[in-house]
Amino acid sequence: MAQTPNLQPVIWQTIEIFIDGVSVTLSVIRREGPLPPIFFLHGFGGTKEDYVDIALNPLFAGRSFLAYDAPGSGESTMSDMSKLSMPLLASIAEKVLEYFNITHYHLVGHSMGGLASNLLAQRQPSSVLSFINIKGNLAPEDCFLSRQILHFPSDDPEMFVQEFIKRTRTSLLYSNGLYAASFRAKVQPAVIRPTFESMVDCTDNGNLLEAFESFKFPKMYMFGEQYSSLSYLPRLVNAGVELAEIAHSGHFVMYSNPVAMWERIGQFLGRVEYWKGRDISKSP
Repeated sequence: MAQTPNLQPVIWQTIEIFIDGVSVTLSVIRREGPLPPIFFLHGFGGTKEDYVDIALNPLFAGRSFLAYDAPGSGESTMSDMSKLSMPLLASIAEKVLEYFNITHYHLVGHSMGGLASNLLAQRQPSSVLSFINIKGNLAPEDCFLSRQILHFPSDDPEMFVQEFIKRTRTSLLYSNGLYAASFRAKVQPAVIRPTFESMVDCTDNGNLLEAFESFKFPKMYMFGEQYSSLSYLPRLVNAGVELAEIAHSGHFVMYSNPVAMWERIGQFLGRVEYWKGRDISKSP
């Protein structure tokens, strides 16, 4: 019989919020704890379950956290999928934080969630304790998935999904096959076009790299070894961003090498809170 340590209870719930005339129903997982919360935003084609193993990891004992499915992903829905956009995802995140009365948090976002996290941090810079950006879009070169909506246009959402899955499955990148195999079960086709079009627009025109560099709170950029040639990595180092290259991984580090991912996240948060504590102790 499988054994687990004595764990803090994890809460699964559904909440409903209203924003910009749209009703949004969100599937949420969270845990209460004495340590400042981690607020997770998943990538496109992912779900809140990408992060749920944190509940089992002793590195995060006592750590509160919250993750939820974005509308059109997993078990979350919204009344008008055509209105989905990156700014709307940031607004939804603000509503979720308000709903649970979270005023300060460590921010972790992957891919699309990294982009939305960037927008959220621009709106709430004084609330963010740290930001771990897991291969979130910062420059046009990051739109290798989302730009397919322009490179392979189709008026039939189902046909686009079929071809998208085929292209992704056959690409020689870590965990792309796993991602492709579960994509149809996790994503509603109606949400693909507005999501991808908004991701491309924000990435091309949103000055995301400049915004990420300028944040005053501690920052980490995490990526798989297959993306170690990203053109902007030296620029991030010069801006004081900590880089975390994950071995045996591509875009989906939480699938390819979750042990290393969680270790780097835990180490980073430990350092952030250690130095924050020292700063407080030195205050008059």
